[in-house]
Amino acid sequence: MANFNKVFLMGNLTRDPQLSYTPNQTAVVDFGLAVNRRWTGQDGEKREETCFVDCRAFGRTAENINKYLTKGRALFVEGRLTFDSWTAQDGTKRSRHRVTVLNFQFLPGTRAADAGQAEPPDTGGSGTQGESVDTSRPAPGRDAQQRPDDTGGPADDIPF
Repeated sequence: MANFNKVFLMGNLTRDPQLSYTPNQTAVVDFGLAVNRRWTGQDGEKREETCFVDCRAFGRTAENINKYLTKGRALFVEGRLTFDSWTAQDGTKRSRHRVTVLNFQFLPGTRAADAGQAEPPDTGGSGTQGESVDTSRPAPGRDAQQRPDDTGGPADDIPF
């Protein structure tokens, strides 16, 4: 049987990233992500729920997340779901799922921008492991999304 483990999340950081290092000096960053879901119930009432997700990134990805992101910032992450289990100090068995971040994108419209803080560099759409950040050129495909012949029809509402 084939297996597939891929997670895509877009939300806001619930706390500042916490950077640490493994014994062999690999960067590790832990952070929380709040993902909102909005819908209208059968009674016509608008509802909202928030899912809080623990995330962890390694290497260059961890360093970039720690350097440029703070609580409240919007972030898109791609990763895989991992399962951690341990025995607590009181002897109880504990477990949790966590997303191990493999790739990410900075998102606009964040609190840092409103507060006048420095914006993260444009990484060309990703913050993959081992990739350097190049701020000297715009992200590929940005100009292609805004063609001069667009008429502003319903297709403009598509978020991609």
